[in-house]
Amino acid sequence: MAKIVKKSPVPLYLTAALWIVWALLGPMYALWHFLLLAGLSIAVFWAARRLFRDRVLVLPDPEPEAPSEPVTTGNPEVDALMAERDRAVSEMRRLNDSIEDAKISRQIDHMERVTQKIFAHVAANPKKLPQIRRFLNYYLPTTLKLLNAYDRMDDAGVAGANIDGTMGKIEAMLDTVVLAYDKQLDALFADEALDISTDITVMEQMLSQEGLGGTQLGR
Repeated sequence: MAKIVKKSPVPLYLTAALWIVWALLGPMYALWHFLLLAGLSIAVFWAARRLFRDRVLVLPDPEPEAPSEPVTTGNPEVDALMAERDRAVSEMRRLNDSIEDAKISRQIDHMERVTQKIFAHVAANPKKLPQIRRFLNYYLPTTLKLLNAYDRMDDAGVAGANIDGTMGKIEAMLDTVVLAYDKQLDALFADEALDISTDITVMEQMLSQEGLGGTQLGR
């Protein structure tokens, strides 16, 4: 149980009232007048303290919060996918904060956004998980490995054939990596694109049969 002591303000009020009354009615032109007022103030204050006791408030101890359980979708594969997304995105953001190169920072921003979209799409369509196995098992971890190597070498703060050469290769490689991320996201929509293309073809044929195809639609 927690205890809070709430002091009574009455002693201070009475002491202040004494000074006001004394200033209006009492003498205040000699030193002993002030000494007398000080003595009376102390007496009034302690007398009021005895009459108006402090209040002690007893508060119940707050109940400990139950540990939050991780949000699950009910699908272990999707849950594992979301955990990997959180880990990868967190690492990308850390590296982005650490690496000062403006171009690489923009590339990391782009890869993070695409990564979020890839994971979100597969989470909503778990049957597409096999399509991103190579992305999960190779492209994503290798990207993070390259960025970590670049970050460490950049922090070294020295120039050299090995450091400069490796950092240059990573910078050049990232252009290709960004394109690979975009292609991976685009590939996930191949089925939808095929379905829509088929629907459009069928609709065009039906409209043509009804005499509504071609330029007649614009009339």
